[in-house]
Amino acid sequence: MKLSDVIRRECVQVNGAFEDKAMVLCEIASLARKSPLCRHVSEEAVLEALQERETLGSTAFGNDIAIPHCRLKNVHDFVVGLISVPNGVDFEAPDQKKIHLIVFIIAPTADSTTHIRLLSSISQAMQDAAAVKKMITAKTEKALYDRFVQAAEGDIPTYEPGRKNLLSVLVQDQTIFQKILGAMAGIESCSLSVLDAQNSHASLKSIPLFAAVGANNHSEFCKLILAVIEKKLTNEIIRRIETVTGSLSKCSGILVTVQELSFCAGMLEP
Repeated sequence: MKLSDVIRRECVQVNGAFEDKAMVLCEIASLARKSPLCRHVSEEAVLEALQERETLGSTAFGNDIAIPHCRLKNVHDFVVGLISVPNGVDFEAPDQKKIHLIVFIIAPTADSTTHIRLLSSISQAMQDAAAVKKMITAKTEKALYDRFVQAAEGDIPTYEPGRKNLLSVLVQDQTIFQKILGAMAGIESCSLSVLDAQNSHASLKSIPLFAAVGANNHSEFCKLILAVIEKKLTNEIIRRIETVTGSLSKCSGILVTVQELSFCAGMLEP
């Protein structure tokens, strides 16, 4: 997906003039409704969703830019629009400066991962101050659209959900831990990390009411192995763990969980 695929020509406006943020949000709601993709939502619903998002913190992030956004269940694809505000408007930006370019997003509730990537891609594309200035000074909607598309010509990264799992292995025995880590380290395309953990007894004994648990002979060793693995390798890794521990259903001192990841990118160094 490219940003040019989701910027809607009918949702582009130049030379906006607003007294405050409230007026901007009203105009966004009106402009968004011009897209056929928003035909099943009311202007009031869009405005309410935008206002609700702004209560969490201003979507202005400096460099003359604000990216107001919201998610609506009756919208089934992304609607991105633009408004230039040459004279600026107070948008409660962290730097307390007026914003001069608004890039808004109306997103479907069902695709939060793409929403995040879209926000990231827009914020990165708007880092070019010279390109932003050209957009702010555009005299026509077509010029503003073209300048935005030129600045945001890169692809939005896409990742297929369900391709990878997160395997968590909590171990309370040092010898078993070392053997399991050795068995897992040889798995191809497996990003491994090890975190120090703490058994509940170690934490409870610091609380006066439970101080007596410190007298019990509990091992304080506890490690958490986190592994991001190809989904197809999950059974193989569990098999390797069970060659060390025996059947996990009959083990004590080890806990293995598997979670499907809806988003995963990057790789850890061994």
